[in-house]
Amino acid sequence: MSTLHDHAATIMRRSDELAAFTTVEGQITRPYGTSALLDARDQLAAWMGEADMSTHVDNVGNLFGRYEADTQSIDPKTFLVGGHFDSVVDAGRYDGTLGILTGIAVVQHLNETGRRFPFAIEVAAFADEEGNRFHTSFLGSSPVAGLWDPAWVTLEDDAGTPLKEAIRALGGDPEAIGSDTIDSGSVLGFIEVHIEQGPVLQDRNLPVAAVSSITGSLRATIEFAGMAGHAGTVPMALRRDALAGAAELVLAVEAVGASETDLVATVGTLECSPGASNVIPGHAHLTLDLRHPDSTIRERAYAGVRAQAEAIAERRSLDLDWTDSPSFAETVCDARLTKTLREAIAGEGIEPLSLFSGAGHDAITMANICPVTMLFVRCRDGISHNPAESIDEVDVEAALRVLERFLFAVAGQR
Repeated sequence: MSTLHDHAATIMRRSDELAAFTTVEGQITRPYGTSALLDARDQLAAWMGEADMSTHVDNVGNLFGRYEADTQSIDPKTFLVGGHFDSVVDAGRYDGTLGILTGIAVVQHLNETGRRFPFAIEVAAFADEEGNRFHTSFLGSSPVAGLWDPAWVTLEDDAGTPLKEAIRALGGDPEAIGSDTIDSGSVLGFIEVHIEQGPVLQDRNLPVAAVSSITGSLRATIEFAGMAGHAGTVPMALRRDALAGAAELVLAVEAVGASETDLVATVGTLECSPGASNVIPGHAHLTLDLRHPDSTIRERAYAGVRAQAEAIAERRSLDLDWTDSPSFAETVCDARLTKTLREAIAGEGIEPLSLFSGAGHDAITMANICPVTMLFVRCRDGISHNPAESIDEVDVEAALRVLERFLFAVAGQR
């Protein structure tokens, strides 16, 4: 019989195995709708089978492994444990997949010890959270949570491939996705185990922490339009340099992000055209991502950035095109579940620290149908979305112990 210590080692090994499923040799790059994603899903399904879970796939390509309730339970409800198995470009090994692998490991340990609860456990492996290919986050969990927009099937990736083709590549029916919503009355809750993606746990020398809330985000695409011209013949005072205006806004965004505690503001992309060394840029396109757990502060900062963009455009005689992008509100984790999780952490002799998440997670969408909570796991130097992403096996074992204790507490058996 395997111990949770053994299962932690298995998770580290399985994380390495999943890293081999990639579209780019030498990287971990696993976009939605690709053969690499499909192969990873097949491997996860095999591991679920080893843990005595029945599996099924929905129309958007999510994988679910179900560990049934005890035989005495009549019409049992379900508790969901999950994560995502798509990745960003050139990703690390643990973002998203840790939540799936810890769920499988705890279920396998329960099965080995002959334990079942008065509710079923389903491990949810969401096929797309990052949204890198089709530029829409939470494509996997959205239909599950009743948030699917039928218009999304017309989205295209940068190569012009429609989303509906990617859905079919994973074996799904684009027209039937709306029917995959889980009945909220059948679900007790959802927990997601995830690397912290920040340095606080390392700084506090703690392996895990409960998550109190997930920050909200406001996003925009911004374009400055000026006049392209010869770099040698247009005097500085007469230029309408779109890139100079964008550069000024980038620094303004940085200043706004530093103006409030817990506020972060990022320009993640910046492109200019025509893009020649001897041509004044006539167009500049950039993106804004602004996050804070308080909507009032977030919206005030967002409005401030827009006002500065308008002022820059007017002063530099530029045209401004500001487009609000899909954003998400803050999500407060369920108080009861999070209290239970903190007690489980304390029960393992660990200080029950609570953190808010500055990154978005599938728990945001799942909160539409059930109570949610999250468990953060320490990652080395807070590095994530990076090949250098790293966690320690001892911290994975701590997460497994906390997750199992949490599920026993939800079941009222400990």
